[in-house]
Amino acid sequence: MIRKKRVPLRMCAGCGQRKPKKELVRVVRSPEGEISLDLTGRKPGRGAYLCRDAACLKAARKARRLERAFSCKIPDEVYDRLEEELLENH
Repeated sequence: MIRKKRVPLRMCAGCGQRKPKKELVRVVRSPEGEISLDLTGRKPGRGAYLCRDAACLKAARKARRLERAFSCKIPDEVYDRLEEELLENH
C-alpha cells in the first residue's frame, strides 16, 4: 500500500481559513521582540500565518489577531512595513 504524505495545514490569522503551510506566509516575533515576515519559514521565534494577500493582513490588524498571537502590542509602523514586504514579495 502506498501512503499519501500528509500536508501540514495552518490557519490564516486574517481570514481564518485552513490552508497548506506552503501557501501561507509566516509572521514571526523573534526572541528579541522584533516582528517581521519569514518567507523561509525557518526563523526562530513565535510564528503566525497569513495568506499572501494584503486583505488578510488588514483583517488581522483590525481584529488584533497578531497582537493576540504574539501577546504584545504591535505599532502601526510594523503593520505598514509588513504590508510593504507582503506586496513586494507577492
